[in-house]
Amino acid sequence: MKHAAIALNPRGAEVARRLRGCLPGTDVFLPTNLAAEMPELEATPFGNLRELAGPLFARCGRGPEFIEGGMVFIMPVGIVVRMIAPLAKDKHTDPAVVVVDEGCHFAISLLSGHEGGANRLALKVANATGAEPVITTAAEVAKRTVVGVGARRGIGIEAVRQAIEAALQQAGRPLAGVRWVATLEEKGGEPGIVAACSSLGLDLRTFSKARIARFQGEYHRSAFVREKIGVEGVCEPCVLLSGREMKLLLPKTAFAGVTVAVGEESSI
Repeated sequence: MKHAAIALNPRGAEVARRLRGCLPGTDVFLPTNLAAEMPELEATPFGNLRELAGPLFARCGRGPEFIEGGMVFIMPVGIVVRMIAPLAKDKHTDPAVVVVDEGCHFAISLLSGHEGGANRLALKVANATGAEPVITTAAEVAKRTVVGVGARRGIGIEAVRQAIEAALQQAGRPLAGVRWVATLEEKGGEPGIVAACSSLGLDLRTFSKARIARFQGEYHRSAFVREKIGVEGVCEPCVLLSGREMKLLLPKTAFAGVTVAVGEESSI
């Protein structure tokens, strides 16, 4: 098991289904009756949430053989806080804990955000569900720059990496200040983009076509891009959707097979 997704009702179970489809190694835990009603999920049944939480918390803890993962609770955050509060001991060993509501509005990094990877897990949950990632650790909150990327299929790692570095240089912003790279959901699995972000130490956030299509902000809209992929832009709207009061520092700029935009969130 890499991730544990715990839900209490059918709506939460459907979210868990989506998570398992997007996060490899996710085990689903459901109340006994619900697990029996949804056998296709192959969920592990439990009778009492509090009795499940203790052993699972220890199982997901970060020992010497820790593999990045954690616990995703699909339920109100208050329930989770009251349940795990007695279990939390040390930021160096506690597991990553993320809470997402059943409506998939917010994916909250609740425990072991920076050290344990809950911030990154919250972002992955957000990518899988369309939720807004909620991250409050100082190191991440201080990062205000977002890089939007679009690329042709099969793009190589070096092309993406060089485009990101060149765009940041043109925008006058350091790599250390980048919150994440943002792109279209369909591009989130593009090996060149994924590998480039990994090599630069950057997380990747994705937005669905539906989310971009609903966005009414001002950006360079292209009929050609709409004809090719179904939305009028990628790198600019992905930047502008990535925070409050985002402004473009570098508009859509073409490199070799890659388009990049750089934006920054207001400090307010």
